[in-house]
Amino acid sequence: MAAPQLRKLSDFTLADLEGIRVLLRGGSVVDWHRLNFIEEIEARDFVSAHEVDLDDPQDQARVDQMKEAAIDYLRRHFDFPVPKPVAKRDVVGLLMLASSKGHRQICACAILKVMHIIHHLEARELMFLLPVSDEEIFHLVEHKVYQVMGVALANDFPILEFIGGRKNKDSLYTKLLSKPDVSAVQIYDKVRFRIVTRSASDIFPVLNYLQRSVVPFNFIIPGQSINTLLRFHEYCRSEPSLGKLVPLLQLPLDIEDGLSSIDNRFTAPSYRVVHFVADVPVRVPQRVLDASPPATANLGRIIFVQAEFQVIDRVTDQTNESGDASHANYKERQKLAVMHRLKVGGFSKP
Repeated sequence: MAAPQLRKLSDFTLADLEGIRVLLRGGSVVDWHRLNFIEEIEARDFVSAHEVDLDDPQDQARVDQMKEAAIDYLRRHFDFPVPKPVAKRDVVGLLMLASSKGHRQICACAILKVMHIIHHLEARELMFLLPVSDEEIFHLVEHKVYQVMGVALANDFPILEFIGGRKNKDSLYTKLLSKPDVSAVQIYDKVRFRIVTRSASDIFPVLNYLQRSVVPFNFIIPGQSINTLLRFHEYCRSEPSLGKLVPLLQLPLDIEDGLSSIDNRFTAPSYRVVHFVADVPVRVPQRVLDASPPATANLGRIIFVQAEFQVIDRVTDQTNESGDASHANYKERQKLAVMHRLKVGGFSKP
């Protein structure tokens, strides 16, 4: 899929703003009661961002398979009435129905939510069955993100710095030793990407670009977002084009009251950032599928790789690095706490 162009704030749709809102809050689309696509081309682009090619018969068959499984689940467990006209819709049709009103809209939303869960579970099963190492899987997601960001930099998007990388083993050891309630499976930043924008006003457009090219809004990991940089509603109301969309948002406006706190004892209170974790959809190369066991045949061709993203503007980045919030000071506080735990047990105050 070709990476989309940067969208100006004046061109933002309600769908764009809802997507950024769930990213900043770390919410779940399963709690939504509607979508906001206006034209079918938007819905098709949304599906393409999932690494699904609707012109590919195999991809189309996979999507239809998940839809039928979702409808069957709703009928078996909840006696959920799914009208035939809804059941016959393809995924783009369901997305458009979920953006409308009435009973069919409710049905379409329910089907899409269950499809979302089925897709995740079966993609996870597929990844466990693939004859590839973590190293190869991490390379796939890095290759995808580097390509998309390469297009952004080549087209002079307002991005001053882009850095991608993996947490090395020593850093993983230190992180696990520094947090007694964290296991290896809860470390979300094994693969991480950092973006510095030219100004604070560029953050929303860059986040929107990421959502339309790398991580669709429904793949944000709930509860893993931190926003200590932007007050969502204040920012929206300061931008006339966004302010007119605020009354149309579907969840109560007090959800974002105050900035979210950073649940990390080594991070300085003055540190400011937009941070989120997402399941990045990655298409498995055909050579890997060909070498996979027969059990993978009905699990599709897409896996999810969790990655951490940090987005910040230049001024805030400079402020973070000028004092107690700097990365060097963070690492030193973490190191001292680990040494205390190894020698004495328990944790010292950071």
